[in-house]
Amino acid sequence: MLPRIAIIGTGPTGLYTFKGLIGSSVRLSITLYEADDEPGKGTPYHPDVNDPAMLSNIPSIELPAFAETLVDWLRRQGDDRLQQLGIQRPAIDNREFYPRVVLGDYMQEQFRLLRLAAAENGHEVTVLGRHKVVDIELQPEQIRLSVESPDGRHDAVFDHVVMATGHNWPETTEIRPGYFVSPWPATALKTVRNERVGILGTSLSSIDALMTVATARGMFYADAAGDLQYQPAEGTEEFHATMMSRKGVLPEADFYCPLPYETPKVCTKEAIDALIATGRHDLLDDVFDLFRREIVAADPDYGARIGLSQLTVETFAPAYYADRIQSDPFVWAARNLAEVEENRVKQYTVPWRYAILITHEIVARVIPHLNEEDLKRFHKHFKTIFIDDYATVPLTSIRRLLALSRAGKLDILKLGDDYRIETDETGAERGARVIVGDVEHRFGSFIDATGQETLSATDLPFPTLVAQGGVRESATPRTGALHTLDGGPDMVRTGGIEVDEHYRPKIDGPLSNRLYCAAIAFLLHKEPFVQGITSACEIGETVAEAILADVAPASDEAPLFQIPA
Repeated sequence: MLPRIAIIGTGPTGLYTFKGLIGSSVRLSITLYEADDEPGKGTPYHPDVNDPAMLSNIPSIELPAFAETLVDWLRRQGDDRLQQLGIQRPAIDNREFYPRVVLGDYMQEQFRLLRLAAAENGHEVTVLGRHKVVDIELQPEQIRLSVESPDGRHDAVFDHVVMATGHNWPETTEIRPGYFVSPWPATALKTVRNERVGILGTSLSSIDALMTVATARGMFYADAAGDLQYQPAEGTEEFHATMMSRKGVLPEADFYCPLPYETPKVCTKEAIDALIATGRHDLLDDVFDLFRREIVAADPDYGARIGLSQLTVETFAPAYYADRIQSDPFVWAARNLAEVEENRVKQYTVPWRYAILITHEIVARVIPHLNEEDLKRFHKHFKTIFIDDYATVPLTSIRRLLALSRAGKLDILKLGDDYRIETDETGAERGARVIVGDVEHRFGSFIDATGQETLSATDLPFPTLVAQGGVRESATPRTGALHTLDGGPDMVRTGGIEVDEHYRPKIDGPLSNRLYCAAIAFLLHKEPFVQGITSACEIGETVAEAILADVAPASDEAPLFQIPA
């Protein structure tokens, strides 16, 4: 009998796991379950969930290829198809950002090519759309899945099971009239009226929500000078959006830099690992000193300007944000956009920005080794600057924000620490009231766009697995929301599933350890710098390697698969 492997979910993580498996010279039986009726697109890129105005947060050059790169796929599309996708052929570029729905079409086509490659390599592959896995039971040697399909409910048994279920958004987004706990699915935002709209957050998720609402009430166009403008539709005079966050700052535009990442000069993997090996109590401060020295080596002028030699874990972020916080957010955005556009033409990289970018994953190596106090310090004070640096947004997003501001349809609200959000529990009053100090701001519609929270073992949608008590929850306080620029004490919470280096949950009892938790919502405690598709690739590759190491002899060398023409 062939080794039986189930992959639950056919979004990016599931597809990268599948890609890693099908190169094996050992024949496998792989079943892929997808609750949706279009396997291969993934929720973050599905047209039923995303508005066409929502942009992806990754350009082709950073997107790990499946069977071919995104740019190569786009270039082989016909003119009619590109027109449907809203893409002009001359504008195709490996550093460009494309709508999320375009990535969904790309991944679905790549899935088809990967299935052809799997067949060429002799694997048995079954793809089951509209099949939702509703329960998992760990057995001593196998894992049983309970599956709901259009034909009813049935069970299936596997040797290895991969939970690649991606993000976990609420089934009901509008929990009270005009109050949305998530910007997805975008179709739910159709109930937003021509009124004052509050959006909690200023990251790309928040921009996605804003664009969904704004494009339903007007259009963006290029004027005679080539600048982007926003034209409100007739009858939308009452529409006005307010984005808000603790600091009241906007994310910066994606900056030009060498890819793949260059090796740091000081804050290297070897240097971090050497510090970890010492077992010192002041580990975080030692790591910060390496990080500080890296920035000085890369950009001494920047270090001198912010007084880096005197900064600590607690004081670096205030110095990093100082100029932006003191500026009007739209003035800063316009200045930053102009700088980024000029640097792209010159192919110039700002050294200090790049130093932060190339060290964030290296610094993350220390997280499992921090004591509880330092872990809290890391999440509260240090992590935010890394997220701000790598979670830059497409240039088009900044241009759209500026256009909305010029049209008088957008402002930014700085919440600070003294604020609260109130809703009418009865539903008689739409939206929410945001009270900042003694000032009340009233919004007819309110959208929480702060991102996915860390989920714990008890949040697993598999009742038998939870009841078995076989999956342990991480007992250490971890981070709350994903890609949130304004961290604070209230965002530190317990969550996540305790997994080993292969993403296998740590199991209590004589049960199979061949379950793999590759669902990002349960891993945010382990992966604080999770970055969508790139993290999905890394997780998928790790899981696939672990499965193949179990099913294949140690001496067996898997050949590289070939994509059939």
